[in-house]
This record gives sequence, structure tokens and C-alpha cells, in this order.
Amino acid sequence: MTNVRPLDKLAAGCAFLLGLATILGALGSQYLAGLQPCELCLEQRLPYYWGLPLLALILVLWNRLPLPVWYLAMAIVTALFAWGTYLGVFHSGVEWGFWPGPTACSGVGAGGSLSLDSLNDLQPVIGCDVVQFRFLGLSLAGYNALISLAIVGFLGFAMLFQARRKR
Repeated sequence: MTNVRPLDKLAAGCAFLLGLATILGALGSQYLAGLQPCELCLEQRLPYYWGLPLLALILVLWNRLPLPVWYLAMAIVTALFAWGTYLGVFHSGVEWGFWPGPTACSGVGAGGSLSLDSLNDLQPVIGCDVVQFRFLGLSLAGYNALISLAIVGFLGFAMLFQARRKR
């Protein structure tokens, strides 16, 4: 009998490693390369911050979770990265000018009074429509959309392989 690694866990592991490399790359581009994230960039990190710890827990408890709990947890992680795909596509559309971005990252806000003390506390607003880095014509938001979609695909395959294995 050959020792074949189950494809379901392999696909989920690939999703985890891809997600981990992506969020580490985003943090590295901020803290090491000096690219300052806008509001949408930061929001695109949330699926990684929530989904990767849950996926790590699923991987650690892989054979100990009851199957309905496993499917529910995998569905939650998949939904988080589907949301991440949407956020990446939305942000890319803002960058290309297809639709407006949130007012919080356009520099337009409600009027108010400014004092000299409040001017010292102001932080620059990074525009969500400003692309700080492109590679092969895609911004980081575009790559995030593609990577999040790939993670959704890996997780979908993991659930499909699990269902076929349990027949």
C-alpha cells in the first residue's frame, strides 16, 4: 500500500502557506519597503488576520474535528477569503477609476475647525485611488484579488477532496 498524502489537507495547507506569504509580504512592503497602506489596503488584510488563525486551527485539529464542524469552519474561512477577493477587486476598480472609493481615503471629509494643536496631530491620508506600486500592470490590490481567489480555490478543492474521501 502506498503512503499517499490526502489531497484535502494538502490543498488547505497550500491555501494557508499562500495566505501567510501574502500577509507577510504586505507587512514587509509597509515596514521594510515604506509603502504606506490606505484604508482599503488595511481592510484587505482583515481576511488574513481572521482567516489564517482559523485555518491554522483547522489544520492542527484536522482529524479530530467532527466533519460538520470541519465543513463549517472551512466554509467560514472560504467566505472570508471570498470577501477578500471582493475587496481586492473593489480596490482595483477604485485605482482604475471605475468607481469612487470611500471618502475616508479620498481626503474629503466633513468640515470642522482646525487649531494649531490639531494640525500637529494630522496624519497624511493615503489615497485609495493612488497606486504606489505596479508590477506587470497590476497593483498590489489586483494581486491581492488574484491571490485571495486562489486561496478560495484551494479551500474549495480541499472541501471537494474531503467529500470524495468520505464517500
